Amino acid sequence: MFEPLAKRSSKIKLSLITALIFISAAAYAHRFHAGISEIRFNPNTGNTEIVHTFMAHDVEALLENLYQKQFDLSDADDAQVFRNYLEKQFSISDQTQALPIKWVGLKVDPTSVVVFQEIEKRNLPEHANIRQATLTDFLPDQINTINIVKANAIQTMNFDRNSREQSIP
Repeated sequence: MFEPLAKRSSKIKLSLITALIFISAAAYAHRFHAGISEIRFNPNTGNTEIVHTFMAHDVEALLENLYQKQFDLSDADDAQVFRNYLEKQFSISDQTQALPIKWVGLKVDPTSVVVFQEIEKRNLPEHANIRQATLTDFLPDQINTINIVKANAIQTMNFDRNSREQSIP
């Protein structure tokens, strides 16, 4: 009626190994690379606020790949390296020139890197060009989504390796 303990133990081990293989494969297959940003005018300050959120492991992998060393983004010098990178990858321009985007700060936790920027004393122009190429040079499947909040309406734009620059209609 009952199987010998050794035979049951082998079946349990085999089942556990099989389950771990499937779980590992599923986790690897569903890994994604994404960043999300929000751009919104703050009427209290008169500034356009920009908040970017990226996955910490993607940012760390990028920096390690570029400089062959580990980075600690809570360290001011290491954070400056990421700041220099981001400022080359993200920009907003009107019809004539790039807008001055001020770096406000960086918040890092084990899962995310959040960057705070602003355009001082200016609303986002009605017709602007946005470049959001962060991590697309490193991760072929990186998708960056920008939500532009205007008058309680949200316009969403998606950027990837093949579409790094777009215009706000």
